[in-house]
Amino acid sequence: MLLAGGQGSRLKALTSKVAKPAVPFGGKYRIIDFPLSNCVNSGIDTVGVLTQYKPMELNAYLGNGQSWDLDRSDGGVHVLPPYLGEGEQGSWYKGTANAIYQNLDFIERFDPEYVLILSGDHIYKMDYSKMLDLHKKAGAACTISVMEVPWEEAPRFGILNVEDGDKIYEFEEKPKNPKSNLASMGIYIFTWSKLRQYLIADEKDEKSSNDFGKNIIPAMLGAGEVMMAYRFQGYWKDVGTIDSLWDANMDMLSPKSDMDLYDTEWPIYARSAVRPPNYMGPDASVSHSLLTSGGEIYGKVENSVLFHSVTVEPGAVVRYSVLMPGAVVKAGAVVDHAIIAERAVIGENAQVGEAPSPRSEEKNIAVVAQDLKVGSGAKVEAGAMITKNVKGGAK
Repeated sequence: MLLAGGQGSRLKALTSKVAKPAVPFGGKYRIIDFPLSNCVNSGIDTVGVLTQYKPMELNAYLGNGQSWDLDRSDGGVHVLPPYLGEGEQGSWYKGTANAIYQNLDFIERFDPEYVLILSGDHIYKMDYSKMLDLHKKAGAACTISVMEVPWEEAPRFGILNVEDGDKIYEFEEKPKNPKSNLASMGIYIFTWSKLRQYLIADEKDEKSSNDFGKNIIPAMLGAGEVMMAYRFQGYWKDVGTIDSLWDANMDMLSPKSDMDLYDTEWPIYARSAVRPPNYMGPDASVSHSLLTSGGEIYGKVENSVLFHSVTVEPGAVVRYSVLMPGAVVKAGAVVDHAIIAERAVIGENAQVGEAPSPRSEEKNIAVVAQDLKVGSGAKVEAGAMITKNVKGGAK
């Protein structure tokens, strides 16, 4: 069950028209491609995708699941929005646990022994079958994937404290003084008979937040259920902020990131646009960048990630930036440390963003939202969040 209904408010301009899992990533993907591909590569052939916030583009992108080999008559991918039953006062999903509760009937159609709960907004590769093996061997009610984070960052996470054998004995939500640095990744495997019991009880509690981290996990721990921590080692990034999304895109350019997109044994599948080859003009200059199909490059591109159908006109410069599908950078414009959303147009001789000073710890990534225009000669300062058209010459 893949939770893909997040509003992504911290991504601001980039999620004004699309749900966070549908945000483009890494040159040819969308964020949701990573957990979906992990499912297929792990041997999981039945996936419920729980949508909510601005689902239209995400639903269209998923289609019948063919791009991920999930177009199956028995199982496959199923889009699961909130719905109103007869005589019910329907509502949006109130929390992560409530989202699963509202889909009890869907899950029980398949009569599973185990249910995997995932988030749709993380970038990583993971073999869930190894996590399930641990869960089975331990006879656990719940297994939570964890990874070690720097101790100074631990207070930002839900922290799991474990005994010998990685049996969980305590869960702390964003503790000021953490006892361990094992952070929950928001990836859970439950024995279904147990989870169903706790979901029903949680729904009856009017004071509950209906959330796995705040309610279900503490309830199971309090009842003495066997709960295990599965230690994950590898690349994992929660791309819930502008800085983290930019960082993760830049990581795709680094051979040391541990995210190998060229790994034929664990491919990341995507629904790719059908576009002609890239065209590089006679004076084009491209270095240390990712380019996809359908682009026209006449200017200079450095250390950047360009999606399909991007145009960089003569004399334009793009540095340390992410240009999403259909973005246009007009002649003489400079885009530096920025994210330009789908079909946005940067006018002639405009400037969007700038490199941070060597002493600065802030990235100050400038963002231009989907379908907007920055007029000729306009200046968009570092860290600016552009949510409406900018007139030419304006600062």
